[in-house]
Amino acid sequence: MLRFIVSRRFNLHLDKADEQSIIKDITWNTEFKGANLWTLIFAIFIASIGLNVNSTAVIIGAMLISPLMGPIMGVGLGIGINDFALVKKGFRNLFFATITSVATSTLYFMVTPLHEAQSELLARTTPTVWDVFIAFLGGLAGIVAATRKEKNNVIPGVAIATALMPPLCTAGYGIASGNIYYLLGAFYLYFINSVFICFSTILMVRFLRFRKKYFEDKGYEKKVSRYIFIIITITLLPSIYMAYRIVNKSIFVNNAQRFVKEQFQFRNTQVVSKNFLFNGREGNIELLLIGHEIPNHVIDSIRNEMPNYNLGHSQLIVRQGLNAKQEVDLMQIKASIRKMCSAGIPLLTWLTVIRYASYRICVLN
Repeated sequence: MLRFIVSRRFNLHLDKADEQSIIKDITWNTEFKGANLWTLIFAIFIASIGLNVNSTAVIIGAMLISPLMGPIMGVGLGIGINDFALVKKGFRNLFFATITSVATSTLYFMVTPLHEAQSELLARTTPTVWDVFIAFLGGLAGIVAATRKEKNNVIPGVAIATALMPPLCTAGYGIASGNIYYLLGAFYLYFINSVFICFSTILMVRFLRFRKKYFEDKGYEKKVSRYIFIIITITLLPSIYMAYRIVNKSIFVNNAQRFVKEQFQFRNTQVVSKNFLFNGREGNIELLLIGHEIPNHVIDSIRNEMPNYNLGHSQLIVRQGLNAKQEVDLMQIKASIRKMCSAGIPLLTWLTVIRYASYRICVLN
């Protein structure tokens, strides 16, 4: 009884649309001409502006109207049912859409007066294995929604989650600014999303037992399957390595934050700037202090505590007094005072710190 209830709850065949109508709809969405092409160009401009001004809402809006999912799902469907004419058509349209998107975004970033890379743009330059999971699960949700009789809001949600549009705009920024790392990182993210949306479409089409076109040459089918496996492996491995580096960096930063917070607690000395650098193996903790100078033997004893925070291979650099001449920033000092006040540190304490810092700045200048 329980098995029957569970199987009925999770049965994807219950509200499945007619197979031919599904194939017809996906095939139609594979095309890039007329309205689809103009919609793509408008979406690219909107996404480029969103990345340029660092507006998440604008970027989401561009992804909602982007038609890029069509040819990717068309390729997946074609491979899933052995319709290699559809596969070629999907690849051809996807290539055309990609070139059009990159050219449009490059044009925008060449004429815009804003040239600084914002955080939304930088986020599309370092893909990881989590982007693989998002693309794969998003692709599964997308093809499930595309095979239903009643269409719902899943497809727009998939377009937002898998984020096909922003990487292409970032690639355009890389070309316009001459930054090869942005270009390669963005294209890799786009490649990850495309491959794993396609792969999840293949799996779901075969799970739903779509009728396949059979060929007398079975070796050709095996060759296609082998190519798919190779492409997925090549796509997956670099993202795992990048995820490994990001996790290690995150662990280092968390340990460094805890180390600074616990070890640099002095009544008349304040950390006004901290910078954590990690190269994959070793890390640097750079601190700028104002207030009463901490003696070298105290700093050395603090360094000896670093292995207790898993920072044994990291270097601690402390700038204070004369060594802080080129580093002192009044804005940093003001921010630190606000932080001290919000933490309930007595007025007299921070007045002492700022008086000492002001004296130092005058002497150094």
